[in-house]
Amino acid sequence: MVQEKPGRMERRLSAILAADVAGYSRLMHSDEEATHEKLASLLADGVAPAISEHGGRIVKNTGDGFLAEFPSAVEAVRAALLFQSRIHELTAGDAEDRRIAFRVGINIGDVIVEPHDIFGDGVNIAARLESISEPGGICISSSAYDQVQGKVRVEFIDLGEQNLKNIARPVRAYAAVLDAHSPKAPRDAIRSRVLSPPRLSIIVLPFANLSGDPEQDYFADGVTENLTTDLSRIGGSFVIGRHTAFTYKNKALDLRKIGRELKVRYVLEGSVQRSGSRVRVNVKLVDAETSNHLWADRFDKSVADLFDMQDEIVSRLANAISAQLVVAEARRAERSPHPDATDLIFQGRACFYKGPTPKRMAQARDLFERALAINQRSVGALLGLASVDLAAGAALLTDDRATRLLAAEASAIKALALAPEYAESHLALGLAYVLTNRALPGIAECQQALLLNRNLADAHTAIGLGKLFSGQAGDTEGHILEALRLSPRDLSVYWWTYCVGRAKVQLSADAEAAIWLRRSIESNRNFSLAHFVLAAAFALMDVKAEALNAAKAGLAIDPSFTIRRMLAGSSSDDPAYIAGRERLLKGMRLAGVPEG
Repeated sequence: MVQEKPGRMERRLSAILAADVAGYSRLMHSDEEATHEKLASLLADGVAPAISEHGGRIVKNTGDGFLAEFPSAVEAVRAALLFQSRIHELTAGDAEDRRIAFRVGINIGDVIVEPHDIFGDGVNIAARLESISEPGGICISSSAYDQVQGKVRVEFIDLGEQNLKNIARPVRAYAAVLDAHSPKAPRDAIRSRVLSPPRLSIIVLPFANLSGDPEQDYFADGVTENLTTDLSRIGGSFVIGRHTAFTYKNKALDLRKIGRELKVRYVLEGSVQRSGSRVRVNVKLVDAETSNHLWADRFDKSVADLFDMQDEIVSRLANAISAQLVVAEARRAERSPHPDATDLIFQGRACFYKGPTPKRMAQARDLFERALAINQRSVGALLGLASVDLAAGAALLTDDRATRLLAAEASAIKALALAPEYAESHLALGLAYVLTNRALPGIAECQQALLLNRNLADAHTAIGLGKLFSGQAGDTEGHILEALRLSPRDLSVYWWTYCVGRAKVQLSADAEAAIWLRRSIESNRNFSLAHFVLAAAFALMDVKAEALNAAKAGLAIDPSFTIRRMLAGSSSDDPAYIAGRERLLKGMRLAGVPEG
């Protein structure tokens, strides 16, 4: 029997136009029906006629945009110019915050053709060019520019080579200057926006070996490579690959030039020096635009197992740099006159890092809610809201603890559905479980988070808390020590050390508890719960004056705190945990904490 040959796949060279609506999620959230109706009208009256007039076809609609195909790049650009002009006229009377504007990307490529779709790298490049276009603007590839130059009545500015997401090679891009009456203003605006480096973009330069021993190069190179890998796990980060980074090894460096060449906001540089039985690592985080030093640190370690030490140094650096990048991005966002969802998320996280007071949590919540209003599918905003609700529940900042923890769980589940491989989503859900009497599944979620990101120190703390609530308070300290090993200067150290202090009271080790709780308070004096548990520890040791002072300090931060709230906020029905909690409450009563 003769086997029938498979049908031949149709391919052709086409000009591909990709377009979408800028800020579509925000517009839909504000007024879903009006936005849908307006978009349909603009597509019918402004877009479709222009595409048809220039010999193109709309391949498919994408909800917030469309994909079109043309036999000529010239006709694709002419169609885009025509419909952008028509849409500008049709929306001229709309309020600025309700105005629909398309971003357009155009590329020439060899595509696979199906009846209702086209596929290929050329399509992907058009879509990525659209993503860097200005609202109301047009961005084209060099292949399209070569065809249209001198044939369309519009000026283009050269944006240089662009590193586009999920596109292996850089693509040279050009942006149309559409405002003929004021060519300088849009030119500057386009350059400043499109050429601005991505947020959280960084290169880890090869660490210098200062040991005077070429044999130690492998250690410095290992720190560089592993740190590059670990920083790429930060959500939303753009990290230059190690092969590119190593082309700068042993060269005189102009950090501002590197920032411009690679389109990165930050440069990390460091050195490794081994002397006898010790290794010293120095590191600096630099703003590539200004060459200003944003942060610097030094790590000294004795040499035991060199590779274990390398892992520890890399983990510590990754955690510290992650926090510093958030703070730096939040400062940038504060200067933005029109913050987008990501700007608001960074500001919310920076506010959250300052400590769990009711006022700061309210400020952080407002920023995350504003971000979610702009982009309802923002994992960062969902996790931000989850973190605020988890903090309120864990720190007993509110009487509606159960409601807040339920909301945190819902936010975490949504984030997990959108980003199942995102470690922080598993951590948020795990902590929600731990705080609501489901320690075992909570611990399992946190362990999954660590499989996805071995540097996630907060996951170790959540596991330690789960052990406390499941009657295994003796295991809590070990998990917290692991978190501290990974990130000894973390912004959450106050919470981690509090957890050990709380476990020590549970175990009747009150003197040890006082040491850990004082360490918590030294890390963050705004954490009221540490003051109340310290008051209980002092009272149980019969140090009355210290107990009264600690309780007074806690009430100064959170005057609404009561023992009734502490009871209502129980996270476990384990008998051993309940017995220890009763002992804690006895100490609080002796210290003068209100019953409520």
